[in-house]
Amino acid sequence: MTLDDMVRLHGSWLEAGTTEGPVISSRIRLARNLEDYCFPGWASEEENHAVWKQTAAIFKDMDSPFMNWSMSDTSALDKEILFERHLISQELAQEDDSCGVFVTPDERLSIMVNEEDHIRIQSLQPGLDLQGAWEVADKIDDALEAKLTYAFSPKLGYLTSCPSNVGTGLRASVMLHLPGLVLMEEMDPVINGISKIGLAVRGMWGEGTEAAGNMFQISNQITLGRREDQIIAHLEQIVLELIDHENNARIRLMNEKSLMMEDHIARARGILSNAKLITSGEALNLLSSLRLGLDLGKIDQFSRRDLDMLFISIQPAHLQKLENKELKPDERDVVRAAMLRKYMKSATNNSE
Repeated sequence: MTLDDMVRLHGSWLEAGTTEGPVISSRIRLARNLEDYCFPGWASEEENHAVWKQTAAIFKDMDSPFMNWSMSDTSALDKEILFERHLISQELAQEDDSCGVFVTPDERLSIMVNEEDHIRIQSLQPGLDLQGAWEVADKIDDALEAKLTYAFSPKLGYLTSCPSNVGTGLRASVMLHLPGLVLMEEMDPVINGISKIGLAVRGMWGEGTEAAGNMFQISNQITLGRREDQIIAHLEQIVLELIDHENNARIRLMNEKSLMMEDHIARARGILSNAKLITSGEALNLLSSLRLGLDLGKIDQFSRRDLDMLFISIQPAHLQKLENKELKPDERDVVRAAMLRKYMKSATNNSE
């Protein structure tokens, strides 16, 4: 499978069921380094190349198939597509030499090599399934550790480039759609409360990104002094409480601001069906409104999975790949609007 094929499909981690409510996906990330080499930021080019070559040989011999992209052979556009699909970080996308990523065909598992750490394992699962994501990540971690010697301290645990990752090296996160809390103007107090109990709140594409489309990632910040199961259980407990808060906010929206909410959804539907120009930020917020309407039973013409996939498909690199040419920002706004109009028309016709 090539990136040309991938941009026409959705990653299977976007297949959360209708019973999942506000939850989009769960992610486990493990940071690992090799004992025999300096960490990537301090290593020579020869050392980084040796790590890349050694890791690539391991994946080549694995029974399960992995797609792979070496950053030195990957165009800037294709790097951005991998980032938009949550398969690599922005940091790796900016690199070129002796680094890359290995990805399973269903896109649920990706392993970055020579990013901030020698190895970054990422496991994605649809819905609230941190345990399932952990089991997949743990399995590939064991397979790699059987052939590589990790940098490990009996006192501190796994050693990482950033001190905040030392210990388990585990970052667990859940992506949630929280328009109810945003519309009820209760998101800021929630973020403040979550921050006080050792968790972080970030945007859809992780650290340093804004919560476009009312999408938020909730993740742990503490990796030292806690076991993996404790980190996962704590995050899951908080996410379940956050889901309750979001569901309660949606009920209050229906009871206290029903006309405003229905207008919010109707305007989104009207703009998406007719707009000739639309930015990615505006489109994300409008799709968020449609998703809310679908969850609340106010509209039923749309597929939740299709809406979630559109959050990815309307991004700049995906649009250019689908059009097979470079597009300026204003040109992307035209193409994006046309894509959304086409989807809205098709979804409406299919429901009649």
